[in-house]
Amino acid sequence: MSAPPRFSIAHVTPYPWEAQDNEVNAHVAGLATALSKRGHRVLILAPSRSQELVRESRLQLRAAKTHPESLLEGTDGGTPRVIAIGEVLDMPSSAGRRPRALPVDVARTLEELLTRTPLDVVHVHEPFAPSASSTALRYSRALNVGSFHAPTERLLSTMLARRFVESFFGRLDARIASRADTAELMARHFPADYRIVPDDDNTTEEIERVYQELAARRHDSDGDPALRRRLSRRKLIDVDLHMHTDHSGDCVTPVEVLLDAAHEAGLGAIAVTDHNEISGALEARWKAKGTGVKVIVGEEVKTAEQGEVIGLFIEEKIPRGLTLEETVAEIKRQGGLVYVPHPFDRMHAVPDYEHLLPILDDVDAIEVFNPRVAIGAFNEEAVRFAAKYRLVAGAGSDSHVAQGLGSVRIRMRDFDGPEEFMQSLRDAEIVTKPSSLIYVQALKFLQTKATPAAARRASRERRVRRATRGGKQ
Repeated sequence: MSAPPRFSIAHVTPYPWEAQDNEVNAHVAGLATALSKRGHRVLILAPSRSQELVRESRLQLRAAKTHPESLLEGTDGGTPRVIAIGEVLDMPSSAGRRPRALPVDVARTLEELLTRTPLDVVHVHEPFAPSASSTALRYSRALNVGSFHAPTERLLSTMLARRFVESFFGRLDARIASRADTAELMARHFPADYRIVPDDDNTTEEIERVYQELAARRHDSDGDPALRRRLSRRKLIDVDLHMHTDHSGDCVTPVEVLLDAAHEAGLGAIAVTDHNEISGALEARWKAKGTGVKVIVGEEVKTAEQGEVIGLFIEEKIPRGLTLEETVAEIKRQGGLVYVPHPFDRMHAVPDYEHLLPILDDVDAIEVFNPRVAIGAFNEEAVRFAAKYRLVAGAGSDSHVAQGLGSVRIRMRDFDGPEEFMQSLRDAEIVTKPSSLIYVQALKFLQTKATPAAARRASRERRVRRATRGGKQ
């Protein structure tokens, strides 16, 4: 029987570490020590009033810039390492359990530490905003576990920023309550599944079990070594995995123009992913013969209430309006790949944490960069989600005009079929170039909304003639 996995864990508390009479800090100290004795590498991240601890921690953080594992070294023998993530100033407070400290410059320290340090789990305690714990959720690329301790939480201050708090709670992969009344209180105001783990002799084993269950959901990031070796002899090509033709209702780019633009952009393969339609992709695959551009047939399917999902390497149209689970099942039935586009872009109806977690096992790849996403933080959130579950990362221009094609591309080994594609994508490099979202959005508006129908038809004919001149299609 194989030994249970050993994890690299960071516990984050919002309270100054010197406040050892605080029940949360006492819990963190005991749990972290017990996990370290069981062979896990454990850090404790906390604000501090001690200038000495802060200075020592800054030296350690500076060393970790060139040696990221250094913070974790020696923390698996019963002595977790305490890292002071920032100095704090005492602030008056009328709420008995509210942190009586205001972190200073904590965000930058946490961002650097959590981005560089190879962690499996970030375990945040009382992650109410603003605090070190809630800030850790912003930057974590690890599996996130949240523990809620106090049965009489400061709900008034929390409710004032409810939308803000919910966005951070949504990043939790597991929620733990130390008491039944705490679980009831939290579930009433922030509905979710709260696992009750009392602070007793079995706490460490129960927490360890939570970590193991989450880790079991991570994907295999290596794939097939033999296939990797075979593909390593193939040429490198540039690929764009997300684009539209005039078979999409919000795009007027003819297939011929798309193929010509792909050829001119130096793309070796493209995925045509029209909205709720597959005819454009099938036409593109047929007309691409002899152009040097390989076409992956895809469809961007609008689900009933959970946003959009792309099926790649499919042959039949999938109807819109199914549930996310039903849409994914249909993609799989066709032997296709499930590719999640622009997740977390809250400017649109897209899959979010609550939608992605139930289908996580069936997701093949996730779009971590989309130049049409107006707020860069949403792309960054996709990067973190892919990292924590070891999902294969993809990218696409989401082009609705030919001028946007290839604004992001994936440099990968040439492939045939979905199996080779997935292995090649595991080892791919995502290449971006500066582009103007305003420019391509303006072009889209001019081509689809501002131009009369008759003028659009005439323009289409001219563009097709130019694109097919010389017998390219």
